[in-house]
Amino acid sequence: MTTATLVEPTGFHALSLCQPVLSAIANAGYKKPSSIQKAFIPRVLTGVDVMGQAQTGTGKTAAYLIPYFERWQDSNHQEPTALVLVPTRELAIQVCDEAVKLCPNKDLHVLPIYGGRPMDGQIRGLRKGVDLVVGTPGRLLDHLGRGTLMLHKVKYLVLDEADRMFDLGFRDDIRRILKNCPEDRQTLLLSATMPPDILNLAKRYMRRPIIHLQMSPKQVTIDKIRQSYFTVDKHNKFELLLKLIEREQPRQCIIFCERKIGAHRIYEQLCGERKRVATMHGDLEQSKRERIMQAFKEGKIVYLVATDVVGRGIDVMNISHIINFDLPMDPENYVHRIGRTGRMGKDGVAISFVTPEEGSELTRIEDFINKMIPEDRFEDFQAYEKRVKNPDEPREVKPIFGRRSKRYSQRL
Repeated sequence: MTTATLVEPTGFHALSLCQPVLSAIANAGYKKPSSIQKAFIPRVLTGVDVMGQAQTGTGKTAAYLIPYFERWQDSNHQEPTALVLVPTRELAIQVCDEAVKLCPNKDLHVLPIYGGRPMDGQIRGLRKGVDLVVGTPGRLLDHLGRGTLMLHKVKYLVLDEADRMFDLGFRDDIRRILKNCPEDRQTLLLSATMPPDILNLAKRYMRRPIIHLQMSPKQVTIDKIRQSYFTVDKHNKFELLLKLIEREQPRQCIIFCERKIGAHRIYEQLCGERKRVATMHGDLEQSKRERIMQAFKEGKIVYLVATDVVGRGIDVMNISHIINFDLPMDPENYVHRIGRTGRMGKDGVAISFVTPEEGSELTRIEDFINKMIPEDRFEDFQAYEKRVKNPDEPREVKPIFGRRSKRYSQRL
């Protein structure tokens, strides 16, 4: 495996793309390639297998779609010549939307395949003929088992958010799908992290030499995001949320909760205080999730209360604020959450609510991003109860979180 030296061409014209593709890119509103696009596209066009390590929000979807469109030829295939594997329904829809935007030829057919939708419509789409399939592993295997999907003509295979697919338990499904694809293909793998399991998968199913592009995964997404946290007792969180919304006046924001029941409860409370509120979690029917996401993309929804089901796999450019009503259990999810704002280099704001008992969780997040997150506060807001038996007695001032880390000084 070789590590490539990144080059810095400017403008998509410097990537030696054909005029129809350049026109489609311009019509999609893209002005200049992102770092991952500048590094990824030229190498993919040479036909080698490429691994790209980059967070969402960096333009990686276009980075792997553009080379396929550049090399696509109309040969009236009934079976797909390209397959994109994604972990979630939302990401499948997002990739297909991006493909439609960037597609240079109306004769090129794209089809999303994911669970939560009837099989019949997908079967009809496959029978009509399709060039590019974007699907989730479970539903793809359903079609393979029924014989309604054939992958023997796939020449271009993309594993998008490979680490997330492994996290969701799709590793055996991925291997079964890859075995149904011809060995003589180009394979691209994109992942926010590269744990040993992902590297082993690459070694087994990708052709050498493998170009490995590492795009500073922890920093790309968060450099331009203003991060802060509030210390608050659990029962005062909603009052703090209202006060924060009043101060910040977000264009659009996602309010992340750790559990579905909590997200729905906050959604119901917020509906009584604000308009244009919706919720998104795994208990909703797929058709309703799609309607909500479409309304959010169109700006009809301002406040989206959600679980980590939208931590990855949505691409809404107007999100100005991320509010972590609950801290994520995994520090990596923190990066994925706040990556919903600050898209494609834009500025964004990420604010977290931290209870006095969650000091160690905050420290783990800071260690992971290698950055101290400053504390914010409202002087006229009682965020947490004073833990003294007698208010008239002198109180010893102690750090709210105690000793959080040997690396950091204690905070008052």
